[in-house]
Amino acid sequence: MDIKGKTVVITGASRGIGADAARVFAQAGANLALLARSADSLAALAEEIGGNTLAFACDVSDPAAVAAALQQTHLAFGSLDVLINNAGVIDPIARIEDADPAAWGQLMDVNIKGVFNGIHAALPLMKSGSGGTIINIGSGAAYNALEGWSAYCASKAAVLMLTKALHLEEAENGIRVLSLSPGTVATDMQRAIKSSGINPVSQIDWKDHVPAEWPAKTLLWMCGPDADEFVGDEVSLRLDLVRRKVGLV
Repeated sequence: MDIKGKTVVITGASRGIGADAARVFAQAGANLALLARSADSLAALAEEIGGNTLAFACDVSDPAAVAAALQQTHLAFGSLDVLINNAGVIDPIARIEDADPAAWGQLMDVNIKGVFNGIHAALPLMKSGSGGTIINIGSGAAYNALEGWSAYCASKAAVLMLTKALHLEEAENGIRVLSLSPGTVATDMQRAIKSSGINPVSQIDWKDHVPAEWPAKTLLWMCGPDADEFVGDEVSLRLDLVRRKVGLV
């Protein structure tokens, strides 16, 4: 896909992978809609990027707010071509016995219901045109249980199954569905993990985390035909093969 002039929605766009993805897609000439809870951070990023950029301060766990943002985006740009479900949280980091049920449920509201809300709002808009690409952000935590991460691991496993189910339902309707497992990335989330001191991930040296620009560039590559072999499944940025395809090594 030539992304120039295409409309790309990125959730969790105010920082980390989302913000770097916004920069990468803007440089490639995309029309952008950026969603996040932080209005100030979004406004600053939109001003930095310039061009055809819309900013929506909303919580992805609110289906009406997500649907309204995507409707306004479609109205403004005339299409919805790519949705990147990037918004996600790691807290609560706690053993199951000690976890606060409300915090555990809030993570599910963001990490899995938020992904569903984006997909549910995007599908009719994409299908009214020529289809589109939906990319969910996965994690190795979907495959490997980690102490203190019951909510996060469960949510990422659910996102992987949602990715596969969506592919089964919508591939024939022109919807490309993929997941990106980015590995450990040098973002604020990793700082929270580091400070928790729980499980081996918190012990990883900071220099061993990849920069947020790597998954951002991979997301752009995943929108094109070179990534078609991964449609309906997950792309792991840990794989040297993938890094070479993207041009990172």
